[in-house]
Amino acid sequence: LSGRDIEREVLPLAADQNLAVLPWSPLAGGFLSGKYTRDGDKAGARRDAFDFPPINKEKSYDIIDVITEIGKQHGVSPAQIALAWVRLQNGITSTIIGAKNVEQLQDNLKSIEIELSADELQRINEVSALQKEYPEWMVDRQGADR
Repeated sequence: LSGRDIEREVLPLAADQNLAVLPWSPLAGGFLSGKYTRDGDKAGARRDAFDFPPINKEKSYDIIDVITEIGKQHGVSPAQIALAWVRLQNGITSTIIGAKNVEQLQDNLKSIEIELSADELQRINEVSALQKEYPEWMVDRQGADR
């Protein structure tokens, strides 16, 4: 969700060649787990010393806001919502998760029980959408008044 760049070329290629995709770091190195907020990152967290994978933090905080709200409606963690979203994407056969303890693993595994509504998927897609790249943004800009 924090880094959907794979959707530009890799996912279309995989679909064209009938290949499955196994994404890694669906929680952006724990950033989308729910423990990070705009009010302050969790002290002593792994991302304090090793900020990887690189993400747009402001956009990711917007994503956290949405998946946290949806998670509350389902009574589940933001991590579970993020993983449920990944599971529902075309071409995804499984996901590499990075749980560092049994509690995180159990939380992550519960994501397979979550069914997101079309509205919830749309909200997540909108907040996490890829930014347009050149030349797409230029075409839109130049054609705005036509």
